Amino acid sequence: MTPDVPSAAATTVANYRRATSDAVTDFVRDVVTRAAPTSATRAKALLFGAMRLGAFGASIGLELVPEVLVRPSVIERCVLEATTLTAASRRTLRTNLRALARAVLAPGPSPSALSRERAKPPYSTAQLAAYFALARHQPTPARRAHVEGLLALGAGAGLVGADLRLVRGTDVQERSGGLVVVVKGARARIVPVLARYHDALRSSARFAGSDFVVGGRDPQRLNVTAPVVWRLAGGADLPRLETSRLRSTWLVECAQLIGLKAFMDAAGVVCSQRLGDLVGAMAPAGDDETVRLLTGRR
Repeated sequence: MTPDVPSAAATTVANYRRATSDAVTDFVRDVVTRAAPTSATRAKALLFGAMRLGAFGASIGLELVPEVLVRPSVIERCVLEATTLTAASRRTLRTNLRALARAVLAPGPSPSALSRERAKPPYSTAQLAAYFALARHQPTPARRAHVEGLLALGAGAGLVGADLRLVRGTDVQERSGGLVVVVKGARARIVPVLARYHDALRSSARFAGSDFVVGGRDPQRLNVTAPVVWRLAGGADLPRLETSRLRSTWLVECAQLIGLKAFMDAAGVVCSQRLGDLVGAMAPAGDDETVRLLTGRR
């Protein structure tokens, strides 16, 4: 049975004449009528999308019926080949064609909800102070140096994974008016260390010398933090020590130093994706400027 379509929308569909052939015109009218648009404006949007889809189907020899054309795979090919449209128009085309598919085809199973990975919560000031106190009371100099180095590189410079694994004592340097870590590897860069962690990191770096700050000898070793955490003596009342939480702690403090929250609130920005696109077009900051901004030095 054909669904009831409001008169203005029905008139718009019935008067449609812009397709490339009679067969495409018939397809466009049929599929948009089945979708039952609620206004003439909505009908026009669906007619345009259906026309693009019908013309695409005819060009590659597909049967001009909704059951063949209004499919996710065909819609995606149609959108990808609509190269004469702007990016915004192609997104609108995809949205309208997907709406046609939902309205015309029998619904399939609903997609399962997938949880979004969220940033780990930062440690509190009290928790970090307790961890540094625990580090100072480890039974051997090596354990003290490795734990303090892990804490200072994580919460003071935001290092995790391979960046953390490859830091040697000689990579901790006085430069540009502050203490920095020279990060090597795939994402080589200079990272300023927050001022409150300078003493701990200097001490760990002196102990390590040309060796790795967090211990170990093999540059290819995988989980560098596990041996440090396993060997901790005490601290049963503290939360688990995780590099991801140490990095979150650093990120929050740096964001506060540069006023990121105030900027995003003023700009009405809630997602940073487009900010990343804009930052890519900006000139890189020099070492002196980076140290000044990310350490609070004026």
